[in-house]
Amino acid sequence: MRKLIITAMMAAVALPAAASAQSQGELRRDRHDIRREQRELDQARRTGDRHDVREERRDVREARQEYREDLNDRNRRWARNDWNSWRNQNRTVFARGTWRAPFRYNVFRPGLRIAPVYYGPRYFLADPWRYHLPPAAYNQRWVRHYNDLLLVDVRRGIVIDVIRNFYW
Repeated sequence: MRKLIITAMMAAVALPAAASAQSQGELRRDRHDIRREQRELDQARRTGDRHDVREERRDVREARQEYREDLNDRNRRWARNDWNSWRNQNRTVFARGTWRAPFRYNVFRPGLRIAPVYYGPRYFLADPWRYHLPPAAYNQRWVRHYNDLLLVDVRRGIVIDVIRNFYW
């Protein structure tokens, strides 16, 4: 009985880690389900009657809805300051280094339009996942500006978000 209780306690401790790690697998399974349902819909269109096609369309809609919900759940988990605790544990990743810019430091705030010289390709943060930052959306880039980090809409040059003193 004692071994059973100890095993149950170990499983309870390990369960949250396993649950948070499965989101990518859930999305992969959801995409697989959508493809399978789409194949069944194509098969019903070729060989079935209207009732079969209607049911398969509903199944495809439900599979796509489930995928969207899981994707939104994953995206909601990216909080604004997820990088903060990671930075405290991995100080060398956030070291300032010998970064220099041909322009002086400016204090930017969200909503400002900035010149393209500030968000040129040489200032893009190529690996935001390394710093535990949320991925930038389409036409947006994380840009380094001295010790700050800017999320910039590169199409219009508008600052969307600013993280001050990101680097040490």
